[in-house]
Amino acid sequence: MTTRSERPRARPHVMDVLTVLALLGCATFGASLSIPGTSRPSSDTPAVVLAAVSCLALLTARDHPRSVVLVVAACTIATLTQGYLPTPLTLAPLMMALYWVAARTDATSRRVLGVGTMVLVVATALIDRPTTDMLLLRSVGPVLWLLLPMVGGRNARLRSAYLESVQARAVHAERTREEEARLRVAEERMRIARELHDVVAHHMAVANAQAGTARHLAPTQPEQAQKILDELTATTSSALLELRATVGVLRQADDADSLDPAPGLHRLPELIAVCESAGLTVTVTTEGEPRPLSPGVDLTAYRIIQEALTNATKHAPDHEACVRLAYSDSRLLITVANEGATAPALPGGGFGLMGMRERAHSVGGHLRAGPRPEGGFEVTTALPLHSQVTDEHEATP
Repeated sequence: MTTRSERPRARPHVMDVLTVLALLGCATFGASLSIPGTSRPSSDTPAVVLAAVSCLALLTARDHPRSVVLVVAACTIATLTQGYLPTPLTLAPLMMALYWVAARTDATSRRVLGVGTMVLVVATALIDRPTTDMLLLRSVGPVLWLLLPMVGGRNARLRSAYLESVQARAVHAERTREEEARLRVAEERMRIARELHDVVAHHMAVANAQAGTARHLAPTQPEQAQKILDELTATTSSALLELRATVGVLRQADDADSLDPAPGLHRLPELIAVCESAGLTVTVTTEGEPRPLSPGVDLTAYRIIQEALTNATKHAPDHEACVRLAYSDSRLLITVANEGATAPALPGGGFGLMGMRERAHSVGGHLRAGPRPEGGFEVTTALPLHSQVTDEHEATP
């Protein structure tokens, strides 16, 4: 039983057989035609036999157009040399062979085989009846008739090439969409990972420092220890609120009004107060006239300072840090440094520094972090006032 997937392969062969039978009928009928005043062969058998050979060869024209056109051209010329008229019916098998040459071969083969076949056919027709008065029938007529399938085959080839290019573009567009979707998913995962890292790492580092300080002061200064424990409660509550807001972006992306605004430099005093409650002394200096930042840059600046102060809270030996904000016409330069005698240890997995660099690059800025020559550790980042790429953080608190 023929399956559905096999039917499209069989249809061209069925059509070829039907076409060949029609061409054989045309060639047979063309061999019987004659014009008054001219002689014709006494029997049509040679023309029919040659036409049958031509039609059998045409069954393989799709796969071997060059070889088939040579065979059919030889049979056609042999037919004309016997005195048969070069009518469109007689030339029908050759016309089909030239069609497949034009549709399935390159330009050089089309020119050589097409022109060569037409020259041979016209030359044979004229040599066979050099004294005939029907010059148009034996010269111009065959040229025009044989040109028609060449033009048709070329048009079919162009249409096939166009359809293939359209299909290729569609496949490429589909592949591009899939790759873009995967890239967007990967970028979104990285963005969420940075947000969660910044929220959790900062508050947990501060909470750990507060808890350690409270334990140290509890035996000798219980009132001060109680105050720090109250601040520890506020720190953990703030961590839960930020974490809930970050997760809320994922669960309620279409309900932006219900989310808290994204943090920015306007919350820098609150951030410094939290760090100081954990025992880190922070000095902030501002140079130049503060200028408005785009939401993405504002969030990026805040998160970089937050992460740098978190590292200073954990690693600065003298528990002191300096934050410097320098505004210019086109950018904001941020420097966070600790003044300790030795450089702080780098974070174990490097996720903090990696996240800061990714944030800076995401808005068109750059970041440098490393030990200072005079000791300590310094994070420097230069950010444009307005993001040079799409603000991916605008809706993320």
